[in-house]
Amino acid sequence: MEKYQFGYGCMRLPLLNADDPASFDYPLIEKLFDTYMERGFTYFDAAYTYHGYHCEEAVKKALVERHPRDSFELATKLPLRDFKDAEDMERIFNEQLKHCGVEYFDYYLLHNMGTNVYEKCRKYDAFGFAAKKKAEGKIRYLGMSFHDMPELLDEILENYGEMLDFVQLQINYVDWEQPNVQSRRCLEVANKYHKPVFVMEPCKGGTLVNLPEEAKKLMREYAPETSFASWAFRFAASQEGVVRVLSGMNTMEQVMDNTATFRDFRPITEEEMAVIRQVTEIIEKNTPIPCTACSYCTHGCPKGIAIPEYFALYNSISRTTGSFSSQAVYYNNISLKHGKASDCIGCRQCERACPQHLPITDYLKDVAAKFEAGSSFPTRK
Repeated sequence: MEKYQFGYGCMRLPLLNADDPASFDYPLIEKLFDTYMERGFTYFDAAYTYHGYHCEEAVKKALVERHPRDSFELATKLPLRDFKDAEDMERIFNEQLKHCGVEYFDYYLLHNMGTNVYEKCRKYDAFGFAAKKKAEGKIRYLGMSFHDMPELLDEILENYGEMLDFVQLQINYVDWEQPNVQSRRCLEVANKYHKPVFVMEPCKGGTLVNLPEEAKKLMREYAPETSFASWAFRFAASQEGVVRVLSGMNTMEQVMDNTATFRDFRPITEEEMAVIRQVTEIIEKNTPIPCTACSYCTHGCPKGIAIPEYFALYNSISRTTGSFSSQAVYYNNISLKHGKASDCIGCRQCERACPQHLPITDYLKDVAAKFEAGSSFPTRK
């Protein structure tokens, strides 16, 4: 696996209708995929659960059915929250082969490994199941995506590391020392076991692109022609043990800019790190809810609450001064088709699913207090 490889994440593909996760804009997706490949890159990262369980079918139509099998590398993932037992893992894996229209996966990951699913994986031997599929030639490289504390990662790699070819970690400069993510320490554990690291959320769900104005000014003064995304990618890719960085792209501008970063890659410098440390302080001061908008929390929400969208609006308010009427309008419009923040019943299924381990129910109370207090609220139809 060549260092500084750049992967296309398929979690946030372009849609025709933002309220329908399966309304794929295929002409645009095909154009984006083709351009990415024309610029020398081959890795596509899908998952069973992305886009309301329709991502793999979209990748089949936009990629697999249009390009020779040996011209791209396809990754997908076993949904650890979804499977019920060993037989169910077999069913899901066979569904994935069919959904993607392939006979094997280049990369296959145990998806969203953490405390909430680890014992389940041990009970039903998810590691052994995936290793068996690799032995059968249906998986070329086996790994796991991990969202938890470094102590658990150490335990897993101690017990199952021999089965894993790589690990996928959330690494970005804001989460480098964050206690709920601990990117640096998790990376150190992976390096301890000599596991190549793939990076997810290098831009933290867009947070490191949509920066506070004070942070933007710092970066522009230092490097006027460099995109904010490039700073984030170069930080992640410059870390020891990192061999691939993923990005979900839904515009041609993003594809062109991001591929340019990796076609002519320059490791981050100490001087640039000083700027990044200042930017991190500004972001932490202006981002009360560190959500990455992965939407894992929304699957199965009994009230259909648009959690990531509401958190983004709340964070946006925190970065502005004066009236926040525009965010309120957006909130009201979204709530016409989804549950309000105050509709939360405290079941906490969202918190069990959250890769960032956020106290979502508490944050929803903050959102409700900000957007709903004293307002004449519209009724959802």
